[in-house]
This record gives sequence, structure tokens and C-alpha cells, in this order.
Amino acid sequence: MGSSSTSAAAAAAAAAAPSRRKVALYLTLLTLQYGAQPLISKRFVRQDTIVTSLVLATEAAKVICAIVLLIAEGSLKKQFRNWTLAGSLTASGLPAAIYALQNSLLQISYKNLDSLTFSILNQTKLLWTAFFTYLILGQKQSSKQILALSLLICAAVLLSIGESSSKGSKGGSSDYVLLYGIIPVTVASMLSGLASSLCQWASQVKKHTSYMMTIEMSFIGSMCLLASTYRSPDGEAIRKYGFFHEWTLWTVVPVLMNAVGGILVGLVTTYAGGVRKGFVIVSALLVTALLQFIFDGKPPSHYCLMALPLVMTSIFIYQKYPYADRKKKD
Repeated sequence: MGSSSTSAAAAAAAAAAPSRRKVALYLTLLTLQYGAQPLISKRFVRQDTIVTSLVLATEAAKVICAIVLLIAEGSLKKQFRNWTLAGSLTASGLPAAIYALQNSLLQISYKNLDSLTFSILNQTKLLWTAFFTYLILGQKQSSKQILALSLLICAAVLLSIGESSSKGSKGGSSDYVLLYGIIPVTVASMLSGLASSLCQWASQVKKHTSYMMTIEMSFIGSMCLLASTYRSPDGEAIRKYGFFHEWTLWTVVPVLMNAVGGILVGLVTTYAGGVRKGFVIVSALLVTALLQFIFDGKPPSHYCLMALPLVMTSIFIYQKYPYADRKKKD
């Protein structure tokens, strides 16, 4: 009995090993994509390109990529055979609506806050994600993991200071800044944590695959965006100049990169969780600084150099000391 249980445990560990490697691969690829995206977009997207056309093209590319991956898995027919409108709205409708509201609040806040204040307040989404993950999924954090999250937020604040030190503050009365700046970004950060936790819940509890969630959320988001073009400046520009105004062949590169990033976000949320996605976002800022140094000759700031050991330490602590249920231990 002892030997058979040992061999079964070994077999289970061997089966789990490729999964861990896949998760590490997804996290690495997403970090690189997040880090490289700003530079790629800056080089290959012209100033007058219509933003809505880029977003809609990215969402369409996400859907195509997800369908291709489902075909490669051989599960496309099964997924659509089991698809229901109620299940789709439950799993993807609410997160999609929350993300749409979050983006609107961020746009309002960004116009009424200086970049540093905006960036620092926006980092609180890491804590909100941990909070809602615990509330919705019961996923607890150990005291050392909470320390790791605190270190990560400190690193994010340092990176935000480095990014924003050369940018001036915007004026305005304190009440106006509070109402149209601080409150919107705080609520948006809370909504980001909620939506990320709901996506994780849908994938892990409802067993909704990340590819199907990508298709559904892209479709819902695109419908909302198309509806907004009826009266938006971008909608008027598309009607006047055409959907592909100021596009070149190179514009396809950042669109496809963004689409692949969207697929990776779904995979990371499913297999690693929303909290670890926060580590990816902060780590990507360091990747961006490194790429700027390599390709533009712009050296990383002192703030970036101070943030690097904090990020590395926080990742190590978070991975090394997960929450352990004492009852299970006993």
C-alpha cells in the first residue's frame, strides 16, 4: 500500500510539472508582451490612426486566435455545442460590462489627475484583486504573501514616480480633483480587481475555458464599442476617412501582439490567478525600461533600479510561501 501510494503521488507530481512549466511560460510571455507593447505601438502606429479602429481590429484578432486554438485543441465543436446564452452572460457578460465601466472611469480620472497620482492610485488594484479573490473564491493569502504584495506596490509606486517625474501636475480645485480624479480611479481599481476575480471564478469554478471567455468578452466589448461610435469623435472619423485611416502594413504588428496578449491574459487568469497577473503588470514596466535602454539608448531611472530588487524579492516570497491551511496540515 505504501509503495503504491508513493508511486501515485510521484505520478501526480510528474503530471503537475508540465502544468507548472506552462504557467511559467504564460507568465513570461505575457510579461514580455506587456513590456514590449508600448514601444511596438509607438513605432508602428501613426499619430492620426483612429483608436477605435485599432481596438476593434484587436478584438477581432483575439476572436480569430481563440477559434484557431480551439480548433487545434479539437474542442471547437464541443465548446459551441455546450454554449448557452445564459452561461455566456453569467461568465463573460458581467466582467465585460465591468471592464467597460472601468475604462470609462480611467479616462475621466486621467484627464483630471497628474500622472504620478493616477499611477499610484491605479496600483491599488493589486490589493483589490487579492481581496475579491478571497471574497469570491475563498483564496487566502499568507502573511508573507501579503508582505510580497506590499513590496510589489512599493515597486509600482517607485516606477510610477520615475515615469511621472518629468510630467507636470494639472491644476484644479481640490473638490474637483477629488470628484473627477481620485474617486474615479479608486473605483476603477476596485472594479479591475472584481472583474479579474470574476474571470478567475468563471474559469476555475464554472469551468468556462479561457478561449471561450476571450471570444465572448471580445464580442460583447466590440458591440459596446460599435454602439458608441454612433456619436463619438472616432465614429465620425471612421465615417469620414474610413476604418483603416492612416494604417500601414506595420500597423498589423501591434494589433496582433495585443491580440496574443489578450489570449495570454485569459490563460494567466485561469491557471495562475488574477493576483499573479498583477506581478506580471509591474514586472512588465521593468521590461519596458530595459527595451528602451537597448533600442533607444535611454538608461533606466534610479527609481527603476530601486524597484528591480523589490519586484524580484516580492515574486520570490509570493511563490515560496503560499497560504497553508493549518487544519489540512494537521
